[in-house]
Amino acid sequence: MPAENSTAPPVIASAADVNELINSGRAKGGKSTAITVIALGGIFIDAYDFSAIAFGLKDIADTFALSALEEGLVAASIMVGALFGALVGGYLVDRIGRYKMFMADMVFFVVAALACAVAPNFELLTAARFVLGVGIGIDFPVALAFIAEFNALRGRGGKVSLWQPMWYFATGCSFLVLLPFYFLVPESGHADLWRWAVGFGAVPALVVMVVRQRYMNESPTWAAQRGDLHKAAAILKDSYGLTVVVDDSAPPARPTSSGLREFARLFNRRYRARTVLAASVSALQAVQYYAVGFALPVIIAALLHQGRLTSIVGPLIFNLVFGVLGGLLGVRISSRLGSWKLAASGFAVCLVVLTLLGWIGSPEGAMLIVVGALLGIFVFFHSYGPGAQGMTIATLSYPTSLRGVGSGFGQAVLRVGSMISLFFFPVLSDNLGTGVFFAVAVAPLLGLIVLLCIRWEPTAVDVDAEEAADLSGSAHHVSR
Repeated sequence: MPAENSTAPPVIASAADVNELINSGRAKGGKSTAITVIALGGIFIDAYDFSAIAFGLKDIADTFALSALEEGLVAASIMVGALFGALVGGYLVDRIGRYKMFMADMVFFVVAALACAVAPNFELLTAARFVLGVGIGIDFPVALAFIAEFNALRGRGGKVSLWQPMWYFATGCSFLVLLPFYFLVPESGHADLWRWAVGFGAVPALVVMVVRQRYMNESPTWAAQRGDLHKAAAILKDSYGLTVVVDDSAPPARPTSSGLREFARLFNRRYRARTVLAASVSALQAVQYYAVGFALPVIIAALLHQGRLTSIVGPLIFNLVFGVLGGLLGVRISSRLGSWKLAASGFAVCLVVLTLLGWIGSPEGAMLIVVGALLGIFVFFHSYGPGAQGMTIATLSYPTSLRGVGSGFGQAVLRVGSMISLFFFPVLSDNLGTGVFFAVAVAPLLGLIVLLCIRWEPTAVDVDAEEAADLSGSAHHVSR
């Protein structure tokens, strides 16, 4: 960075200078906290739309007289859409910018949520859920990139991990929305409660769209990475109140790679192990979450033989109490333990709990309380550990130039894990009963094995400075 005295405004001559101002904490305050909260608002919509229909899958199957295959298509369509959105959206996020994608994906949420709510048949419902998934797949990596790129390196891991308690809060809210409708709607209309919950998702989406339009900015690090230092300087002024001077004599930024080359970079020597770790933790936590956490209404109704009201109140409590508190604990101690230890310890507890659930079998009497407590512990430590850290690792392991693609790839692999779980869990539970928990326990076991093999800690490394050093070394080598 060019020399500066203690009173003069900072001088920026490259993207590395902008990264240093944010990573060091010199650029702070202003709108940065609001931007983090608004980004988390997108996560709220993502989680709400994913979970709002979980309660109603059985009613949907009955209403449209679906076969087992068609029911699976309804459940998986949103995941397929999210997989597509994550891969394409992650690439576009790095190419055309965070802000443009952040605004565009809101249209998916509003239109698709309303289409789901009024869908007259299986085909339209499946198509609307696919479109909704595309919006979610685009939004998720953008939201995490915004959080990472507007916060200092110290404490960044905890800020990014806030997405997990927000996810559980939104999931709990989807059941909270159902509760008044359960009492207000005549019992004859209870089979359509899912329509109310899904349609209501358009409301927070509209609110977030308006707030984003008013308060959000492009990422200054992305603008600088694309060679527009003057735009980066304007964003720093507007978002942080920090005045900087642009050194126009500095050489222009080097062009970044495009197309499939960016995906190939995820597997070069520098990033290969990180990509394997992020993908493995993301996919395996998704397998256990969508088999147990997401399927809580099914577990309560089918495996524990409880009624419709319990299938609403139970998941509400598990998500708002155990899920939110577990996620907040993980955020609280993230700076001290780091992502690796949080993921490993969370997987270990989930492995023990799933094994105990399988060993207990079908509970009766007082054992129902024990099983309920174990499910709560599972949700708590999933949220505290691997639930958050898969995408946190995927977001923080790559520099700004690759963050959208890396985070999008992590999200895509997560969706593969969720689709596997959503497809196989019903089949296995039909054949194994509560023994299905032994099968699900394979996921945290594999997660622990991968973590023991790859000990990468993303919260301890400035990946943008790392990339700058690599580029500098490459340029020096060429000059010789």
